[in-house]
Amino acid sequence: MEPCELLVVIHKVFLNTFLSPQGATSHHLGQNFSKMFEIVFEDPKKPGEKQLAFQNSWGITTRTIGVLTMVHGDNMGLILPPRVACLQVVIIPCGITASLSEQDKEALLAQCSKYLSRLLDAGVRVKTDIRDNYSPGWKFNHWELKGVPVRLEVGPKDMQQKQCVAVRRDTGAKMTIPEAEVEKRLLGTLEDIQNNLFKKASDDLKTHMVAVDTMEEFQKELDQGQIVQIPFCGGIECEDWIKKTTAKDQDLEPGAPSMGAKSLCIPFSPIKTLQPGQMCVSGKEPAQYYTLFGRSY
Repeated sequence: MEPCELLVVIHKVFLNTFLSPQGATSHHLGQNFSKMFEIVFEDPKKPGEKQLAFQNSWGITTRTIGVLTMVHGDNMGLILPPRVACLQVVIIPCGITASLSEQDKEALLAQCSKYLSRLLDAGVRVKTDIRDNYSPGWKFNHWELKGVPVRLEVGPKDMQQKQCVAVRRDTGAKMTIPEAEVEKRLLGTLEDIQNNLFKKASDDLKTHMVAVDTMEEFQKELDQGQIVQIPFCGGIECEDWIKKTTAKDQDLEPGAPSMGAKSLCIPFSPIKTLQPGQMCVSGKEPAQYYTLFGRSY
C-alpha cells in the first residue's frame, strides 16, 4: 500500500469515528463463530476444561468511503481533505490557443514544470495536466470532480505579470499568487482547507446532536433528522421497544426497514449529566448512561 493510500484509510476511519453516527465499528459476536469453528481455550479457573471463545469483530468497511463523500462532497463531486488527498495540487496551463506562438507555448509549459518542481521540493503532492486534447475548462471540471484541493492556473498573462492563480476546491475562492511566493502560499492554503473542512463537519455534527429526557421529545427530534442522546437503561428488550416505538410507519410489512431508532454509541462526554435516580426514556428501568440514538434506515 502506498503511503498516501494508507493516509486515506486512516483519515476515513477518523471521519467515521468522529463525524458519523457509525463508522469503523466493533461488534460483539459472542460465541456464535467459536461454536462453528471450535475456537476454544483452556479455562484458567478449571484446569483441563476448555471454553468457547467470546469474539469481537472490528470492521472498516466500504461505508467509510461513503462517509468521506457524504461529509465533504458537493454537487460538483468529491472534496478531499489535503492531508489525505493523493493529489493536493494540479497545475493547468491556460491560454494555449491557435494564435499563441510555439515559442510562447513552450515557455508556458516550462513555467508549469518549474512550479511542479518547486512544489514537489516543498513536499506537496502535485502534478501538471498538459494534455492537449482537452480544454482548460474540461480539465477544471475533471479535477473538481476528483476533489483535488487546489487548482493552479498558469497563463501567458500570468507569466508576464510573474504570478499564477490558485482556486480552492472547498470554497471555490480564487487568489492571485506572486511567482516567488507559490510554495509558502499554497502550503498555507492547504492547511487552511484542512482546518475549514474539519470545522465545517464538526459544526454540522454538533448542530444535529441534541439531548432530551422524554420519549415525546425524543420522537420529535428524530422526526427533525437529529441524532439524540437519551437516558437509557442498556437493556436489549428496552432498545427493541424504542426501535419499534420510534418507527415512522407502524404498519410495515414483515422484513421492511423500520426506520426506528437504534443505539449508536455511549458518548464519553455526553451533552447532559445523568441525575441520581433518573429513569430510562422508556420509564421502566433506572438509566445507566446517556446513549446516542439515531434512525436506522
